[in-house]
Amino acid sequence: MMLSFTRFLSVLALIGLISLPTLSLADDTIYTKVDENPVPLKTPPPRYPDSLRRDGVAGVVAVTVVIDETGAVISSVVAKSSHPDFDKPALDAIAKWKFKPGKKDGNPVKVKATLPLRFNLDQ
Repeated sequence: MMLSFTRFLSVLALIGLISLPTLSLADDTIYTKVDENPVPLKTPPPRYPDSLRRDGVAGVVAVTVVIDETGAVISSVVAKSSHPDFDKPALDAIAKWKFKPGKKDGNPVKVKATLPLRFNLDQ
């Protein structure tokens, strides 16, 4: 299953459109607004649960991620889900994603964003 061009564009758009407050964790700052948004480079799709595919169930999982200065996903949590059986496959897939890091003032920074992972029966 390849990441569709439409889904790729959706991810790019959502990274730029999501506006959450900046979080500060000790000496680490996690930005939600940056000069350059992270760009997905490697986006393996989630595994579609067999039982949901068999039953014709499609859905979406919104995953809030923190992308570090190297472009790795360092944390992820389900923000919203249309079906709980999609949650683990979504988190497993997003943990393998790789990004060109976001930048603030020309420097790579940690960025927090919410990304949609769609489970479509035609995948």
